[in-house]
Parts: sequence; C-alpha cells; structure tokens
Amino acid sequence: MKQTKQTFGVIIATRNIFNSKLATEARAKVLHKLDKMGFGTVILPAEETPTGNIEGYADAVKCAKYFKDHADVIEGIVVVLPNFGDELGVVNSIKMSGLNVPVLVQAVDDDNDKVDVKSRRDAFCGKLSVCNNFYQYGIKFTDTIYHTYSLDSEEFTTDINKFAGICRVVKGLQGLRVGAIGTRPIGFQTMRFSEKLLQKYGITIVPVDMSEIIAAAEKISDTDPAVLAKVEDIQNYGTCTIAHKGKIAKQARFGLAVENWIQENNIDISAIQCWESLEKNFGCAACVSMSMMGEKLMPSACEVDVAGTISMYALALAAQTPSAILDWNNNFAEDRNKVVCTHCSNYPKSFFQNEIEIGSLDVLGTVLGSEDTFGAVKGKVAAGNMTYFRISTDDTKGLIKSYLGEGEMTDDPYGMDGGIAVCEIPNLQNLMKYMCKNGFEHHVAMVRGNVSEILEEAIGNYLGWDLYKHE
Repeated sequence: MKQTKQTFGVIIATRNIFNSKLATEARAKVLHKLDKMGFGTVILPAEETPTGNIEGYADAVKCAKYFKDHADVIEGIVVVLPNFGDELGVVNSIKMSGLNVPVLVQAVDDDNDKVDVKSRRDAFCGKLSVCNNFYQYGIKFTDTIYHTYSLDSEEFTTDINKFAGICRVVKGLQGLRVGAIGTRPIGFQTMRFSEKLLQKYGITIVPVDMSEIIAAAEKISDTDPAVLAKVEDIQNYGTCTIAHKGKIAKQARFGLAVENWIQENNIDISAIQCWESLEKNFGCAACVSMSMMGEKLMPSACEVDVAGTISMYALALAAQTPSAILDWNNNFAEDRNKVVCTHCSNYPKSFFQNEIEIGSLDVLGTVLGSEDTFGAVKGKVAAGNMTYFRISTDDTKGLIKSYLGEGEMTDDPYGMDGGIAVCEIPNLQNLMKYMCKNGFEHHVAMVRGNVSEILEEAIGNYLGWDLYKHE
C-alpha cells in the first residue's frame, strides 16, 4: 500500500439571494480545517467567480475544467453548503468534470438568533435539493452524521476522517493487482473464485506457478547480503524456536523470491499456495513471509484465497493498520456469541499486539515433519475491538457478495496452538446461518478497530457489491 497524502476537490456552493459572505467565510474555514488535518485540496481559485465560490452553470463549467485538470490527484469531492447553495452549480461541476469519486455533502446549521434576511442560511433545505439532483444524475454520495451542523463541530472532523477512509478503499480496490502464487490446494475447493467478476471492477489476477518461485529461491545463495539481512529481520520479528539456522535462511530465500516477483509484476497484494508443495519441494512454510508483507499493509492470504486477500486489503485501507485472515474455527464451549478464530498462522505481528513465536506448523508438521514446515507465526491475539469482512464471487448470480460486522477479541484463554483469537460477536448464530445459506467460505478477514461504516459506504454504496451488514 502506497502511503500518500490524500487530496479532495472542494466545492463551496452559494445562491445569489443569500448573503455570499457566509460562503466566503466557509471557504476559508474549510480549507484551513482540511489543511490542518493533513489533507490536500483542489478548489477553483477565488478570483475565477464573482463570489469566489460556485453558483450557477457558468461557475460550474470553470470548476469542472479545473477538477478535470487535476483529476490525477483528486480522490474525493467535499461539497459544503454554507447557505441554500446552487444545486445546478454543484451537480454540473461534478458531472462535467468526469470524475467518478466519492462525494461528501455537508450543510451548515442556522443559528436560531440569526435568521433575518442577511443572516439566514436555509442550507437544511438546500441540501435536499442538491441530493435530489445527485439522485437524478446518478451521482453516488455520502451523507453526514446530522443533516446539518457547524463547520467547527467534532461531527465534521469525524465525517471527514470517515470520508477519507471511504476514498482510500474505493481508490485502492480500483486497478488492484492481486498475485495468485501457486495453485489452489486440492482440499480447498471452497477457495474458488471468478477472475471475470473481479475484472469487471478493475481487479486483475496475476498468476505464477509455485515452481517458478521455488526455482527463483533456489538460485539465491545463503550468503547473499539480502538473505543475511532477511534472516536478521526474521529473528528480530519474533522468537525463533528452531535449532537449525539454515531453515531460517531457507525461509528468507523464499520470502525474497516472492518479494522480487511482486515487485517485477507491480503486485499490490497476494494469495499463496501455502501447502503442501512448498513444504515438500522446498522445505519451509510460507507464513512468516506472508506475515511480514501484511505488516507492510500488503496482505497475503492462505490457500490462494484471492477473495480473502481482497477482503483483507479493504480492511487495511479503511483502518490503515495490518489485517489478518482467520478461520471461523471452533465454538467456545456453550457461549453461542463467542467463536474461536484461528490460523496456522500468518497474522501480521502488530495484529497480535503480543509477543510472537516463529515455529513449525502444528498440524501439517505432524505429517511432513517440523523442519520442513518452519515459518508459522504463533501467539494469542490481544483483546480489543475488531471489524470483520468477507467478499465472495457468486458465479451463479453473477455478482460479488459480502458480509460485514464488528465485534470484540477477548482475553479468554484457549488451549490450541497457532494464531488464536477468541471473538465475541452479537447474534453470532444468525451470522453463521446467513453465511451457510449464502455459500460463504470458512475464511474471514479481520482488522483492529471499528471501521464497518467506512466499508459499508465504500463497498455497498460506491462499488455496488451485495452487502449484508450484521448487527
């Protein structure tokens, strides 16, 4: 994930029968606020229009051209109505710009003691007119917490930060390149997906045979400076319990081969055939390499779960923190709102927020041997809020479907090896029924924190994917 400064197009709308000073003051206040929050802005220079803001068709033509000239940096458009505003000025500015980005619509409160002819705003009413035009023109938009509020309010700050997250997700999923490294393991038919449905939304799958990655890893010497540096990184990443240092070097060579292929093919995220070819033909697991990429906000999912890694990436974009792929794995005794989510695992280090151990795969190690399965990241996930999300391509219905919700990772102990996250989710049994009846996979993506509102807008509103929001 490339961390760059986000830039918004800004439209301050006004209408001639209202005091234009209200719009002029709003322009200065909004630009100052966005700059203070760390966002860039693109706004038509004040001298280009009679009031310095947008009113009517002529102003819209100028604004649209200005936006079009800066289209490469605009990730979203913030519309502010300091008074009733001019609906045609707003809708034509956006429509004629050709931009297809998220739009936030904010309107300013009237003060009860300032409703005389010179002071009244009527933005409460004007927002309905602007939104009506968006509906007519097919322009998708995001509403604010309240219908109107002050530009100085905490709600405006919250809405801008949420909108920034929406823009990150929408932009991040458009033009996404996903590396499918290896073939889907034979025992995981549930991981099938449709490349064509994903391509419809600009998501490209780039495949490579695992033999090519193994061959590339074989050509890298254990004494290569890059390998030595990667070995040190792995040893510093967690407690390595394996006695044979050569196994750490082998893991480093595999990780470098994957990273080199990702860089050569301009890949954003990946899904890897984590078993059994790699263990049998090269002699290590893939987990810690995947974990370290996830820590850099470049998620990597197990068992070539392409839909899973896209789900992980959406969460990482929303939260700007590492996400993980987990199994909905075990009941937690008879507590029907708790579930044990596990993996072998490849969780990013900061997802745990606890000390981690790097060892051998527990289940697969009993079959293939502990030395050839070194590389699993193990630990108990720390308690805290989390958001879960999953997309799935439904070939029969010809659509991308998803579910979304929030819950808690708990402190409950659980005597299982690997990566363990005991989770509490309201009405869990209803969620499981929905997943079973709608053919969802056993993998789920999770991220720390509450970002479901961001995903709900980005996925359900702007991308238009089928979305079930669990409550």
